[in-house]
Amino acid sequence: MAKKIIIAGGGTGGHIFPAIAIANALKKRDSTIEILFAGAKGKMEMEKVPQAGYTIRGLDIAGFNRSSLIKNIGLPFKLIKSFLQVRKIVNEFKPDGVIGVGGYSSFPVLRYAQQNGIATFIHEANSFAGKTNILLGKRATKIFTGSDGMEKFFPSGKILVTGNPVREAIVKSSISREEALLFFGLDPGKKTILVTGGSLGAKSINEAIAAHIPDFEKNELQLIWQTGKPFAEQAKQLARGKENIWTNDFITRMENAFAAADVVISRSGAMSVAELCVAKQAVIFVPFPFAAEDHQTVNADRLAKKQAALVVKDSEAKTVLAGKAIALALNDTERQQLKNNIARLAVTNADEMIAKEVLEAI
Repeated sequence: MAKKIIIAGGGTGGHIFPAIAIANALKKRDSTIEILFAGAKGKMEMEKVPQAGYTIRGLDIAGFNRSSLIKNIGLPFKLIKSFLQVRKIVNEFKPDGVIGVGGYSSFPVLRYAQQNGIATFIHEANSFAGKTNILLGKRATKIFTGSDGMEKFFPSGKILVTGNPVREAIVKSSISREEALLFFGLDPGKKTILVTGGSLGAKSINEAIAAHIPDFEKNELQLIWQTGKPFAEQAKQLARGKENIWTNDFITRMENAFAAADVVISRSGAMSVAELCVAKQAVIFVPFPFAAEDHQTVNADRLAKKQAALVVKDSEAKTVLAGKAIALALNDTERQQLKNNIARLAVTNADEMIAKEVLEAI
């Protein structure tokens, strides 16, 4: 009989893309396997998962809103509703195992599975574990981590350090720099800076770039600028008539953006870090300071200590970031050194390791 697995979680690309990579690896190992995703209604996974060819069921759930306490009034009702939805989904689908990839929608699904004796697996991408995963880890069958030293969060006997699953398109990309730049309508003869604030955009990074548009032009530098939805219109206005800027709210072919870039400016979510290691890129990280337990700073500092990346504080982005990016783009020696060091940290088979372990355990 075909094995059945639910993959739960989402909220950002950092949770969704690894989840899809794991699903693809499971399918590759066992083509008969049935996979169902569970995510939060209204979030990015409801669009990205079906695009990848998988079925997803939406839950009426929201996370705790740290910035506006009044928005948390309906939270207990949403939690109760989501647990009822989860019960229905799990009882109908009857999975052999459930994999949680992070994001608040993973909690009710894994909790219900654990209460009913179903094997559960956690993928913790960050070097500082989230509270939800720490709670669930006590009863999980296995815990896959992106980095070592996670015994302070999880039972050591359950941990397997796999690294973080990276999209196959990035791992297997063979596009040349020239082809990639032509894809974006840019000049292969000029140095190019890729600016990405993650799938949802980054206000401080966008404002830092917007304030220094003439400086990039003056130094003969091009921009591939992914803004996220809130800043997209403003960026389009700034880029109007400028041949050295390509901008959009989202980049669908991230492998092309990585191939085109000489320097990358990025947030330091675990998946961004993993992808940039595989892409062997010279990076300036601007950690998002309000990430849970400040894990983005922990992620970025881990690479900076190995001379594998530069780091700019979010609060200093507007004054420091553009100048640092321009200097790095013009310094071939420093760029090459960063590329060599980050390449040593690349993991390209995390999804296969996870798929193998899950299938052996269920």
